[in-house]
Amino acid sequence: MASRKLRFAVFGNVYQPKKSASIQTLLTCLAARHAEVFIEREFYTFLTARQQLPVGDVQVLDEKHLEADFVISMGGDGTFLRAASKVGSRQVPILGINMGRLGFLADVNAQEIERTISALYEGDYTVDTRSVIRVETDGKPLQGYDCALNDVAILKRDNASMISIHTTINGDYLTTYQADGLILSTPTGSTAYSLSNGGPIIVPGTHVFSLTAVAPHSLNVRPIVVSEDSEINLTVESRTHNFLVALDGRSENLPESTRLTLRKAPYRVKVIKRAGTRYFHTLREKMMWGADQRK
Repeated sequence: MASRKLRFAVFGNVYQPKKSASIQTLLTCLAARHAEVFIEREFYTFLTARQQLPVGDVQVLDEKHLEADFVISMGGDGTFLRAASKVGSRQVPILGINMGRLGFLADVNAQEIERTISALYEGDYTVDTRSVIRVETDGKPLQGYDCALNDVAILKRDNASMISIHTTINGDYLTTYQADGLILSTPTGSTAYSLSNGGPIIVPGTHVFSLTAVAPHSLNVRPIVVSEDSEINLTVESRTHNFLVALDGRSENLPESTRLTLRKAPYRVKVIKRAGTRYFHTLREKMMWGADQRK
């Protein structure tokens, strides 16, 4: 692998101006290996115009024709999710370099950049494949990307009254959620919005989705885990006659007449993990399991 020139597509967080030293380290490492580097347009403008960083011999990324050996996400898990939405079904593996606190997707810290780039060239890494949820609408089509790596949330708008979400799984009626919303989460997203609403932690590689209500009216409503091969149909009733659907946090307004069908996408997202990375170690660090706060 090291004998040929590799191509990298770099996505970044434009809200972290104090992290420019890490960007410089990455670009220096890639330049030393004569890599082809493409930076997404907004991030390129941020680096060159606002930060006035010398980015060297790089090119602006054409996202419509994204072709690369690796995608690098410089930021947190949110930046990683955005990069994954741009990669889509292209099957380019994504490496997440975290510019702040430890993340589940962006789990390489700034001090490990040089070592991690070397590992990519040496083939000393693994690739996890993560399930993705696809949303189809019967009615108004979604304006943006129709897939989610983390979760799909059906939510009430603003301060409106709770909504009713009629839910069927594989044609069988499950229930009508009276709630502020409903989250359908992948294992990857189980430690995000779903978890904050009482959903289960699901280990990546477990081929299931979870359904978790947001502030349900009835306390006997509990999260449920279903096979990722399930087809989930949702219809919504709302006093405002519309609702929000959010895919990995990117929300759109839909009329209540819209019928949603959620199922596993026909592709998986490839996530690069350094050799020796352990999910449960990250879980303990992120969740501070076992930490005694009394000390």
